[in-house]
Amino acid sequence: MKKQNQKSDEILNKRRQLGPFPMEKLKRVEQPTTQITESVQRIDKREGVGERAERGDFGPVVARELERDVEKYPLSAVVRNMVYYLGPRAEGKVAPSKAPIPEDPEILSRHIKSLGYFLRADIVGICRVPAYAVYSHDEKGNPIELKHKFAIIVVVDQDYDTFLGSNGSDWISGSQSYRSYSATSFIASLIADYIRKLGYPARAHFCQNYQVAITPLLLWAGIGEMCRVGVALNPFLGVRFKAAAITTDLPLVPDGPIDFGLQEFCRVCKKCAVECPSRAISMGDKVMYNGYKSWRTDIPQCAKFRFANPNGSSCGRCIKVCPWNKPSGWTHDVVRWSVRNLPALDSLIVKMDDIWGYGKQDTAYKWWFDLEEVDGVLQVPKRGAERLYKETDVGLRE
Repeated sequence: MKKQNQKSDEILNKRRQLGPFPMEKLKRVEQPTTQITESVQRIDKREGVGERAERGDFGPVVARELERDVEKYPLSAVVRNMVYYLGPRAEGKVAPSKAPIPEDPEILSRHIKSLGYFLRADIVGICRVPAYAVYSHDEKGNPIELKHKFAIIVVVDQDYDTFLGSNGSDWISGSQSYRSYSATSFIASLIADYIRKLGYPARAHFCQNYQVAITPLLLWAGIGEMCRVGVALNPFLGVRFKAAAITTDLPLVPDGPIDFGLQEFCRVCKKCAVECPSRAISMGDKVMYNGYKSWRTDIPQCAKFRFANPNGSSCGRCIKVCPWNKPSGWTHDVVRWSVRNLPALDSLIVKMDDIWGYGKQDTAYKWWFDLEEVDGVLQVPKRGAERLYKETDVGLRE
């Protein structure tokens, strides 16, 4: 029995890294590296980007093109359909009695994380649910009252090799987003259903079905730091991911925020802002907005381009060119260490990123067809200037 226990301990020690990335080795801090004050207000889901575009806040061109933003490319259309199929699985009945499992939050946290990786999540994190992360109202104006204590966040990569073959704002872009949206929706739905079968309440939150804002959960769960793009950036994936969450009262242990030197790096880098087709990403300093001090993206300008992109479906150019968009490997691990420990080298790292050609399109990796659905018929896409609206209508910049 003693030898068996020793073997179990050895296996557990080897598996301290539960997933494909060494998240367990990151430096944990008490507060997110983005300043967050007590004045943060809950957000009304009706003020989301898609909701505003639909009601015409960004102009008639964007409102019209929003309807076909994803549908105009056949692959993104079918991948998004999976998200709609999973919608009813977000909630469900809780088993009348609790399962005979350990009540130790550490054991349960490891169990749930292992489940997430078993279901092919790339990263899984846990945090408490701050009150301001819960939307005040849903898309229909109904008040949201969510009282769950903990959130489990699951992250799925958008695929590095596909980004190599893309320019970041072409026809595969929307499919990359919904590849991750659909996968996280699937994983979150299964985990929530499993927790409910264990006798604990749980709700899945995913694309088209969020009751919580994902970004603050990513910060508090230590999955990323706030970056210049205006979202959370992970040290191993950059912003090349989408996320879903499961809120629950299952007793868990929060992971805590991380600090890997991103704030100083983003202050110096600005590559995403330089390369943004719509010039929506700030070149300036951080500003205070709704209790957060961070870089502020011009949301209307970004939305105008993404939803009405005349030469593609959606946009991920900022993801493509970000220096953190790299595969695993010792050279990039050294760079990550340098950013954290030698911030004086940040400018050099950005220059070397350009010299080595990162962020450029390599068509050898392009595997998809460029197609556009127009009036129910798939055709080879025309350039934006030949379309029914001008490229200047959506802020296109070569």
